[in-house]
Amino acid sequence: MTGFRDLLAAERIKITSLPGSWVALALACGGNLLLGAVAAADAVRIAGPVDLAALLLVPVYAFAAIPVLAAGGEYRGGQVRVSLLAVPRRARLFAAKLTASTAAGLAASVPAVLPGQLLRDVRAADLLAVLTVYVLLALVGYGFAVVARSAAVPLAVLTVLAVLVAPLLRGGLPYAVRLLPHEAALSFLGTPAEPATALGPGAGLLVLSAWAALSVTAAWWVFARRDG
Repeated sequence: MTGFRDLLAAERIKITSLPGSWVALALACGGNLLLGAVAAADAVRIAGPVDLAALLLVPVYAFAAIPVLAAGGEYRGGQVRVSLLAVPRRARLFAAKLTASTAAGLAASVPAVLPGQLLRDVRAADLLAVLTVYVLLALVGYGFAVVARSAAVPLAVLTVLAVLVAPLLRGGLPYAVRLLPHEAALSFLGTPAEPATALGPGAGLLVLSAWAALSVTAAWWVFARRDG
């Protein structure tokens, strides 16, 4: 029987061998460096500091591609069925996949976020909050990728929710918009898009954590009962 450590090693190799993982990390790091330089120089003002704060979170959707590609890419060409043949215990296999993806997200979040944050001379607590947001949003994307059996769908949906849906609905449904992942992340970071959609930092973290937990739970449920 394949040991859990062997499963973790296999998943780690899979993630690090995907060219898309390194492209996503490079895009996130580059985006954070560019936006960090803009924020440090105060060179761009769209409609005030809140808009810039929201813009600073955009690279997270490139970063989320790291676990999303690892999860969603398995459904091309039936790779997931090969994995299930090798490891029939689905709960064990899913636990290894989730652990490896979470560990990869934790490790990759530092080089993705730190250079850009250093340009802004942020506090350690603020840096930790940003790293937490990156990992939690990546887990939301990971779970969605397993449920959708696709890498493109979760990235598209998360981006559209943040860029199009939330701005359109803020005026009419602010209490619903504040519960979206992107808006909860902004509230946790202390930079809500508008007062009407603001949650306290603790509530924002709770909502974002709930999204990650629900997404991963749904992924476990469908992986255990549907895939393969």
